[in-house]
Amino acid sequence: MRTIRHIGSLAFVAGVFTAVFAGMPWYVVASRDPVLPWWLRTAVFCLLGGILVVLLTVALEQRKSVGSGNGLAPAEPDRTVLLLNSDAVPGREIAEVMGVVQGHTVFAIWLGNDLSALVRLVLGGELTEYTEMMGRARSTASDRMVAEAAQMGADAVINVRYTTTSVVASAAELLVYGTAVKLAA
Repeated sequence: MRTIRHIGSLAFVAGVFTAVFAGMPWYVVASRDPVLPWWLRTAVFCLLGGILVVLLTVALEQRKSVGSGNGLAPAEPDRTVLLLNSDAVPGREIAEVMGVVQGHTVFAIWLGNDLSALVRLVLGGELTEYTEMMGRARSTASDRMVAEAAQMGADAVINVRYTTTSVVASAAELLVYGTAVKLAA
């Protein structure tokens, strides 16, 4: 279903760009005949057909997920550096505070996924395109922070905090930071 939705999104994007960047200049500069050329008609059909395909696939996916109660399952990677949002590691003593570490990323989704999310705004439900985008951003930023802590020789990062900012409508900045520590043996 996702592949079909992506094909519909791609047709929509191709139709929009062709109609806007080729069709409008052609109409303004070269058109003396009120009949639209075949390539502009094709672009308009791609635009409308793409929207229709995205609408149908999102509606079917939403119907399927409501019926099954299926959600996105978080997958935690195996880490060598312990991450905690507390100021201590239970049962362990902190031998050395090594300093602040951080990971940062800015993620965006492409126009086709943004279209799918806009359709979900109309139909209701979870905006899975943005959920997946923020999950990937969180994972990327966390991995960068863990890599920085591992490079310092840290055993754990405590006081881990996440912050996010909207950069533009379809992009978000995610920053994760914490204190790298060495644990007593």
